[in-house]
Amino acid sequence: MSGRRPLRPYGARRTPLAWCRPAWCRSLAAALLALTMAGCSPSSPHPSRAEAAADPAGSPVVEGEPAPSAASPFWIDPDSDAARQVERWRKQGRAADARALKRISERAVAGWPPGDNPAPEIRRAVRGAAAGRRTAVFVAYNIPHRDCGRYSAGGAPDASSYRAWIDTFADAIGDAPAIVILEPDAVPHLVDGCTPAEHHAERYALLAEAVGRLKRQGGTRVYLDAGNPDWISDPAKLVGPLRRAGVNAADGFSLNVSNFQTNDAVRSFGTQLAGLLGEAHFTVDTSRNGAGPLPGKHEQAWCNPPGRALGTPPTTDTGNELLDAYLWIKRPGDSDGPCRGGPAAGTWWPDYALGLARRSGGGNGRGSGG
Repeated sequence: MSGRRPLRPYGARRTPLAWCRPAWCRSLAAALLALTMAGCSPSSPHPSRAEAAADPAGSPVVEGEPAPSAASPFWIDPDSDAARQVERWRKQGRAADARALKRISERAVAGWPPGDNPAPEIRRAVRGAAAGRRTAVFVAYNIPHRDCGRYSAGGAPDASSYRAWIDTFADAIGDAPAIVILEPDAVPHLVDGCTPAEHHAERYALLAEAVGRLKRQGGTRVYLDAGNPDWISDPAKLVGPLRRAGVNAADGFSLNVSNFQTNDAVRSFGTQLAGLLGEAHFTVDTSRNGAGPLPGKHEQAWCNPPGRALGTPPTTDTGNELLDAYLWIKRPGDSDGPCRGGPAAGTWWPDYALGLARRSGGGNGRGSGG
């Protein structure tokens, strides 16, 4: 994905569970209460002997780490790339690196089901989430002419294929509680002119149809992607396109997917855009914004920038009535593309993941992200 760049309740002083569907909310409340009673024991890893490839100078592990919040009801994949890497490094004797990487493996990260058949991955996540009374988070990323043919090029070959894919995607979720971040970059690429004009009408139609199809599922919340403030700096430019793409029928919009803008900057932008959309709600990707964006003007500053850090852990406790959740949408450690020595977009890159983890520090999950 290039250039790029919940769930809080609605109403006054809502509890983190007010958005739950009645059928499964009571179970989720019980699980969260158990987590609160159990507490946690954050680890304090020591400096690693390995250096992250994207940051040759390296950075020591900061003592302490943000504790998982009781307001974070999202499913954690026990078989993620990060979890497998932790076990691999433990067996290799890299105990400090393994401890550092647990800062990723023990957090809830969105799933990005594949474009050929999304059902198996979705069903596995839904089953795992149900067992722990959690909410699964997914990204639907398969729009035709995706990413303007750049690093994340691909997507469905045509409109009919995309409709069938979204139908399969929705069916696999069923009535389970889920969040879907719909098509990162798709609307901003319409706004910035990257997507050719001849594809605009089809894309708007497909996005609006996708929102409607996903919302037919009883427990699914849908957030239509709106880029980030460093990409489309004027929120007014997004209002018409988001409405045409179906945001009024969705649960809101998402910001900062795969990007590094600080929480403060994104919250401000999101609040402005929300107001222009009639107090729409939104989510923010905080997976890699702990150190903010790469300073200065750099070409492809969004692509595997060095020196970045993990951001606010996933939570619905945002302190903002319109901001439904901080989510880890981009999988920390997945490459942005073949830049700065990285592998292909979406490929697990353990050295970059380690760098993100080693540079993340203590906090309570309410930081500015930079």
